[in-house]
Amino acid sequence: MVTNGIMTEKLLHKTLKYYLSFSLLVMLLAAPLFYFVTQFLYLEEADEGLVLLKKEFIENSIPKLKENDIEVWNKLNRNVKINKVQENLKEDTFFYKKYYDTLDVENEPYRVLVSPVTINGKDYTFFARTNLVEKKDLIVSIIILFVVIIAILLIGLFIITKRVSLTLWKPFYETLEQIERFEIDKNLDSKLTTNNIEEFNRLNLAIKKNTLIYKSQEEFIENAAHELQTPIAIFKGKLETLLQRSDVTEEQFEILDKLNDTATRLNRLNKNLLLLSKIESKQYNILEDVILDVVITNQLDFFKEQAFAKNISIATNLESGTLIRTNPFLSEILISNLFLNTINHNIINGIINVVLDKNSLIFSNTGIPKSLEINKLFERFSKVNPSSKGNGLGLSIIKKIADNNQWNVIYNFKDNLHIFEIRF
Repeated sequence: MVTNGIMTEKLLHKTLKYYLSFSLLVMLLAAPLFYFVTQFLYLEEADEGLVLLKKEFIENSIPKLKENDIEVWNKLNRNVKINKVQENLKEDTFFYKKYYDTLDVENEPYRVLVSPVTINGKDYTFFARTNLVEKKDLIVSIIILFVVIIAILLIGLFIITKRVSLTLWKPFYETLEQIERFEIDKNLDSKLTTNNIEEFNRLNLAIKKNTLIYKSQEEFIENAAHELQTPIAIFKGKLETLLQRSDVTEEQFEILDKLNDTATRLNRLNKNLLLLSKIESKQYNILEDVILDVVITNQLDFFKEQAFAKNISIATNLESGTLIRTNPFLSEILISNLFLNTINHNIINGIINVVLDKNSLIFSNTGIPKSLEINKLFERFSKVNPSSKGNGLGLSIIKKIADNNQWNVIYNFKDNLHIFEIRF
C-alpha cells in the first residue's frame, strides 16, 4: 500500500516478517553449529571407545599374551592388532583412515588409535579401529531430524503467531477502523471496543477523553454565544437610542456610529458561532423536501439591493422545481451566505451568476484576479481579503451545511471567475 508516496505494509505482516527472518537466521547458524558439535561428540565417543579397548587389552590380554601368540591374536581379531614398534610413537595417537571392507566390498572410514605397549618386556604398537559409517549415518539422520523439527517449528510459529496476533490485534484494528471513519464533530457517541490489552485501552481512553473535551468546548461555545445575545442586543439598543438624541455632537455621533457598526458585527459573529454550534450538535437534522429555486427567488430581490451599492449585476439560471431534501432553515442560510460571499468579495461593476439544476448549485463571481488558497478557504475566521468587514465564518457555515447534508463543495477559478459549486 502506498501512503503519501511511501510504500507501507501492515503491522502484523511486518512483525511476522521479523519473526521469520530471525528464525531463519537462527536455523542457518544453528544447523552447521549443530552438525559440528554432534560430529565432535561422536568422535569423542569413538576415541573413548578405542581407549577402553586399549585399557581392556592392557588389563586382561597382556598378562596372558605371549610373543608366540601375537600372530594368532592378530588373525582372530579384526579391528585390534599388535604390530611392530614405531620408533616415533610416544603416546596415544588418533587419526582417520579408510580401509577396504571385504564384507561391504568398499572403502570405509575408520577412526584409528595407535599406542605404544609393552608385552613381556618388549615394545609393540597397539592398533585399534572403529568403523565410522554407522556413526556418520547417525549424524546425518540426526541432522535431517533437526532440520525437519526446525521446519515444523517455523511453520508452527508462523501459523500460531499469525492466529494469536490476529486475536491480540483484533481490538486494535477495530479501533483503527473506527478512527478512520471517525469525525470528531459527528461521532461524539462512537463506541470503542473494550478489551484486556492495556495499550489498546489507553488508546481508546485517549480518544474518548479528547471527544469529551471537544464536546465540552462545543457546549461552552453554544452557551456563551447564547448568553451573549441579550447583553449585545441591549448594548446595541442603547447605542441606537443615543444616536437618535438631538443633543449629540457631530464628533460624538461619529464615535457612536462606529461603536454601533462594531456592535452589529459582534452580533453577527455571535449568531454565526451559535449557528455553527447548533449545526454541529445536530439541532437541524429534521429534513424536509425543499424547492431550492423558490428559496433563491425569495432572497433574490433583497440581495439585488445589496449588490446595487457596487453596481453588481446578478444573473440567474434556475431549473424550476428543483427539489432537495434538507433542513428548510439551513437551506435559507446556505443561499444567504453564498450571496453575501459573492457580493462582499466582488468588485465594482462586477457580476454574479447563479446556476441551479437537480444535481448542483453554482455561484460564480468576479473578484480578485487570482485563485484563492484552497487549503484555508473553508477554515473559520479565514479571510481572503483582510480588509473585508466579514467575520470569516461565511464559507465555514456553507461547508458545514454541505457536510451536514453529505454534499460536496468545490471551488474553482476559471475565466477570472471564482466558482463555488455544491453537488447534491
